Amino acid sequence: MLQEFDRLPETLLDTDSRNLDALLGAPTLIHLSGTREPPLFVSVLMHGNETVGWDAMRVLLRERLERFGELRLPRALSLFIGNVSAAASGVRRLPGQPDYNRVWPGTELEPITLEHTLMARVVEIMAGRGIFASLDLHNNTGLNPHYACINRIDAQFLHLARLFSRTLVYFIRPTGVQSLAMSKLCPAVTVECGKVGDAQGVEHARDFIDAALHLTEIPDYPPPPQDIDLFHTVAQVKVPETLSFGFSPGEADLLLDPELEWMNFRELPRGTRFATLGKNAAASLDVRDELGRDVSEHYFSIQDGELRLKQPMMPSMLTLDETVIRQDCLCYLMERYSEHVPRQAD
Repeated sequence: MLQEFDRLPETLLDTDSRNLDALLGAPTLIHLSGTREPPLFVSVLMHGNETVGWDAMRVLLRERLERFGELRLPRALSLFIGNVSAAASGVRRLPGQPDYNRVWPGTELEPITLEHTLMARVVEIMAGRGIFASLDLHNNTGLNPHYACINRIDAQFLHLARLFSRTLVYFIRPTGVQSLAMSKLCPAVTVECGKVGDAQGVEHARDFIDAALHLTEIPDYPPPPQDIDLFHTVAQVKVPETLSFGFSPGEADLLLDPELEWMNFRELPRGTRFATLGKNAAASLDVRDELGRDVSEHYFSIQDGELRLKQPMMPSMLTLDETVIRQDCLCYLMERYSEHVPRQAD
């Protein structure tokens, strides 16, 4: 189930994400020595079609080999390469697989699968070794800025996230994500690096990993509030499995606005249209707050055959990718949260 190495397997850095399954054959945890301990933990390919983390890691490690003739890392590194079988097909996850970023300890996803056991084993191994900090690297499918996510409003978490972006998102749902599991052990962040194939996203991710490796410590005092734009995820929005949907006129229950992803990280006014009702005049979206409660009626209403926002909101992760909408969600709804940034004592 889990392979573990204390060196880079031969030809690994010459292998792109689609060929990792042929080389590794399973999720793999690699421990590399460095000048400082404990190690930085980095996870990549939690979703097989989100290649930015692996692409960035290949660039960074190749650069060090070319420069020094050996890795000569400033800090030890533990690298977890996740869903290599899905990566071989260029998809988020294969049919029958759970989402690799929903089965970490603390998950509510049932039934328990081999993947649950695998992620619990990774956490157990890393808890035994100690962790300096944890980074989980992802791409987006929709138009979003580069941003970092945290699961605790804590000075060290904020400093680590700010190393990637001033735009930060705090969330506690969905459960079972890597950063939530690792937040029990160390400062942990998830970073969203734009769309797959964006060279700027790979460069940004590479620079972030490199900066984290060079940290001697993470400050335990709050960062200046003016250096952070903090948002709070208040709800997850899904299209119910019982409803059909689409982006062009047809026989679907919901006709979603084809311009939806341009709404990401924009403060939308009350009354903004999200969808037009089709053959099902009572169709609605499934909206759950961070406690898992149905809050659909709080955020959406039907007006003149359209689903419209009842509250001013800022969405994130809106996408036109119908597979991702089915496998994950349509979007998240956020509110500004900057007043919750801790302040340094006078």
